[in-house]
Amino acid sequence: MNWRALAVLGLSLASAAHAAEPPSPARAAALSHMLHQECGACHGLRLTGGLGSPLTAAALADKPANSLTATILDGRPGSAMPPWRPFVSADEARWLVEQLQQGRLP
Repeated sequence: MNWRALAVLGLSLASAAHAAEPPSPARAAALSHMLHQECGACHGLRLTGGLGSPLTAAALADKPANSLTATILDGRPGSAMPPWRPFVSADEARWLVEQLQQGRLP
């Protein structure tokens, strides 16, 4: 493996370990509202599943956070999952994943 590949791998591992910067309380409330209203339309109002898969802590426990963050940001081509990148930043998507995986969102 050359030094460039090692540098890219190192940056990838560093970003994987990077915890999301928490949003302001007002933005956190807006993200939580968006999650329940917009995401809940497909993932169920209690986020226990529907057209989309469940977003409960138990359902997401074994899923890589980086993969979930990428799904939020870029959607899933060929599925009903749209990209949310126009509406949330990478840090906000990562924060949502952390909250969901830890069961912290009401």
